[in-house]
Amino acid sequence: MCTNYAAARRDYLFRHYGVLPPDDPWRDEIYKDYAAPVIRRANEVPDAREALLATFGMVPRKHIPPGVKVFDTMNARAESVGERRSFSGAWKKLQLCLITWYRLDVEAWTPQKSA
Repeated sequence: MCTNYAAARRDYLFRHYGVLPPDDPWRDEIYKDYAAPVIRRANEVPDAREALLATFGMVPRKHIPPGVKVFDTMNARAESVGERRSFSGAWKKLQLCLITWYRLDVEAWTPQKSA
């Protein structure tokens, strides 16, 4: 499960993806609800891409309505992303982006044996 990553630097966005970086700054290490650069289709020009800042997680905590139990939306499984309530709305509307990272930190997970 990925819980953090190192975001791409400004020069990397242009050099590798041909997009201008967002104007606002971002941190090098990205964790849940931190703003970081992503690339998406540009609304104004067909077949164009744009970089902007977005938060890590499909539904940022600040967008979870008051009174609703806070739930984690950082990791979606391919077999259920279109069905689970926490992901399906964005998935069905094709609200997709490319996360630009240069180092992905993944914890090694192994099943624990019962004693």
